[in-house]
Order: sequence, then structure tokens, then C-alpha cells
Amino acid sequence: MSSVPKVRLAEGLEICRILNGMWQVSGGHGAVNNTKAVEAMQAYIDAGLTTFDMADIYGPAEEIFGLFNSQLKSSGNVVPALQGLTKYVPRPGAMERKVVEKALQRSITQMQVNTLDCVQFHWWDYRDKRYLDALGHLSDLQQEGVIRELSLTNFDTQRLMEITSKGIRISSNQVQYSLIDQRPSARMEQFCVANNIQLLTYGTLGEI
Repeated sequence: MSSVPKVRLAEGLEICRILNGMWQVSGGHGAVNNTKAVEAMQAYIDAGLTTFDMADIYGPAEEIFGLFNSQLKSSGNVVPALQGLTKYVPRPGAMERKVVEKALQRSITQMQVNTLDCVQFHWWDYRDKRYLDALGHLSDLQQEGVIRELSLTNFDTQRLMEITSKGIRISSNQVQYSLIDQRPSARMEQFCVANNIQLLTYGTLGEI
């Protein structure tokens, strides 16, 4: 297996600098063949790319990761540790602890893991402040060992500052960044560096 550079998140989880994104299996790209998906994941592992990025709204992504994870463990071979980063993307509504906990337990079951390596929280509407309730519960569940790294996805700098001011420890924020879209360089990068928050980016590489 090839060696791929890694980066360490706030709580010590090491992830590859290149993530294997699984949004393509969400259903918008045609029918998903689970067997071929698992074969593709094995090819990534063989290349040293052991970190997979998915979401609870990416169709069967978590289940495919769980299937692959289970097959690796039952193969009898020495296998590298996988890192499974998922996203919690709740619909607008009450963010009671039982709602948040139920969603995480569903991800744990589908991914066939005991602890979620990293949960990246997404919120649709900043005018609805219940995202702070959800993050408070996520932080509590992290302290209880359900989550290792608590992260965000597509949050802006203002909200990132607000969240951290509440004492909620954020490991990373996944945002769009490329030669064309460099908005995170304006304010977010400086804040993240000062607060040991990693920026995970998507849309960074592309083709014409």
C-alpha cells in the first residue's frame, strides 16, 4: 500500500490529505452497484487513500462504507484502519437531544462502527438558531464517546466564531475552495489557523 500524507485533527484523528468523496452514490448519477462501489473503495485503499467522506443524505453511502468495512474486517487479512467522515444534515425542526442521538445511532449502525470518527454538521438556515441546540447536543455526545471529532460543513466565518464562542470545540470546517473560489482566504483561514481548526475543501480539483 502506498503512503499518503496525513493531517491530524483536533482530537488526534489522522486523515489523508486527499479524501475519497462518496456523494456520487447519492443517486443523482444513476443506479448504484454496491459490488462495484466496494471494488472501487478497495482500489483506493490499495493506493493508500484510507479516508472516506460521506453524509447521511448521500443515499446509500453510509451503508456502502459499512459493507466495505465489514468485508475488510472479516477478510482475515491485515488491513489498514479506515477513517469514516460523515455529515449530519438534519431537516429544520426541533433539535432535542433524542433527535440528534437517533440520527447518530443510525449512522453508527449503517457504517458498522462503534464510534463515529468525525461528524460534520450542516445547517440550512442561519436565521433558525436551533443549530446551536444541535451543536450543544453533539458536543455532549462527543464527550460521551459517540463522536471522536466534531466538525462543520459549509458554515461561514461569522457562525464559526459564534459557535466557538459558546465553548464548542470544532475540529474542521468543510467548504468549497479552488483557484476560482477563494472566499475562505478572506477571513475564515485566519480564524481557523488561530483556533486550530482545519479547513477541508471540496471542488479544489477539476477538469474542463
